Amino acid sequence: MKPGDTQRKPWIVGVSGASGTPYAAAVLRALLAAGESVDLVVSRASRLTILDETGIAFRDAHWQEDLREWLGRGADGKPGTFEVPVDDVRYWAAGDLAAGPSSGSYASKGMLIVPASTACVAGVALGLSKDLLQRSASVTLKEGRRLVVCVRETPLNGQTLKHMVALDEAGAIVLPASPAFYAGATHIQDLVDFVAGRTLDAAGVPHRLYRRWEGELGSGSAPRGD
Repeated sequence: MKPGDTQRKPWIVGVSGASGTPYAAAVLRALLAAGESVDLVVSRASRLTILDETGIAFRDAHWQEDLREWLGRGADGKPGTFEVPVDDVRYWAAGDLAAGPSSGSYASKGMLIVPASTACVAGVALGLSKDLLQRSASVTLKEGRRLVVCVRETPLNGQTLKHMVALDEAGAIVLPASPAFYAGATHIQDLVDFVAGRTLDAAGVPHRLYRRWEGELGSGSAPRGD
């Protein structure tokens, strides 16, 4: 669907300032590949992380160009690894508190925050709504829609753990960015895709990002065949 379509019902994807922008890129690619519409909110802090981890300066005025370049890079930073159309992405500036996702009447399927910093976790747990990302998450919770918070931090202190419990009690799915190795990872992209895949599993979005466990020991070392 096109961004102006009245029947459009997107997933809101919030990118906070935590390290782990390849996780966000993998989630965005998979959502678009699954035919999902996306509303994107990139926090101010995450722009610094994107610049640091990819060398891309994410700009409001040129967001489509910058997003296309970002999503085209693999987890190893190599440009042109993927070709991703971004026609069904709608971008909202983090400072725009009058944006569509700031209201419960704005139709969405739910929200994925990937990666989520501890500051973002605290802000959402406390209902601070200091920017559009946090406000969108608060709206998602109050409307009873699915909220997946992919926390990227280690170690976790007691205060952050309390905030994570508060999110769980509020109905969010707290999903630490913890790659697994039983899926037969051989490249950094495989580990990134595992976390992205588990994030999409929590949202109920189909994908083929990783090999699922089928109860057979040693299957992770077998050729993937896809």
